[in-house]
Amino acid sequence: MLRFDADRRTLAFVAAWFGLVALQWWMPPVLWAVSVPLWVLTCWFSFFCAVATHNAVHVPVFVRRGDNALFQVLLTLTYGHPVSAFVPGHNLSHHRYTQTARDAMRTSKARFRLHLLNALLFHVQVGGGVMRGNLLYFRAMAAQQPRWFRQLLRETLVLALACIALGTLDWQKFVLFVLLPHQYAAWGIMTMNLLQHDGTDATHPWNHSRNFVGRLVNWWTFNNGYHTLHHMQPGVHWSLLPGMHRRVVSPHIHPALDQRSLVVYLVRTFLLPGGRRRYDGAPMVLPPLEADLDWVPAPVEVRGAVGTAA
Repeated sequence: MLRFDADRRTLAFVAAWFGLVALQWWMPPVLWAVSVPLWVLTCWFSFFCAVATHNAVHVPVFVRRGDNALFQVLLTLTYGHPVSAFVPGHNLSHHRYTQTARDAMRTSKARFRLHLLNALLFHVQVGGGVMRGNLLYFRAMAAQQPRWFRQLLRETLVLALACIALGTLDWQKFVLFVLLPHQYAAWGIMTMNLLQHDGTDATHPWNHSRNFVGRLVNWWTFNNGYHTLHHMQPGVHWSLLPGMHRRVVSPHIHPALDQRSLVVYLVRTFLLPGGRRRYDGAPMVLPPLEADLDWVPAPVEVRGAVGTAA
């Protein structure tokens, strides 16, 4: 059923999110020392499932189209957004037009002097442009690819019904155990774009992305830290990225773009003075702020699994 055996971990993480939500929903009140770690884990697993969503729209998890369609519905519930809606802003805008005016998530939109605010509010700074592009894409898909559009509607409907049902059962538990983790996942997956591209050179064949190559962070995030190769070959399965990165990317990339520790990078970049710099250490000079350019292709191209456009 699976295209790659490594996606057993993907299935386990999705099951873990549902298990954590169910456990907290039905268990009696417990000490803060127990409830807070459980809630933090729920937020983390919602984010991990957002990463799994990113992987699934590039490389489908299952062999059969119907299995992928069902899995995208399940992922939608863990992430809090329709999986198919990930395609336009990420696959078709960011990947094709990285860091240009047609990239709705380009990091040059982050303009706060205090760089920590850019990390905290990057999703707000780019959210409007992503939503406008999505709506244009959805309208085009309704006419050109009705099968894809029906999958989007299916995911949206299931998510809406689940939220209404859980909110009706207990709105406080819904907000705490479902809605807030969903918001954390959305913030986290969009902010990763800032970490992986800010201060890089989008025109360079190798230095266009920042990598986080620590084993621990990559085990939990399905090797999402290996971003250069992912941009070069987005159809490569996540389980193959570390070895290919060492062979193909590491001999050519600037050493500063292979970060050993995500935590050290976060502290140095967002908490210490002067943290926002180019990858080569030069001062960061932002280009003039410009409006988004239309990136929706005509005719719209869709390939791969349901909801997938590479």
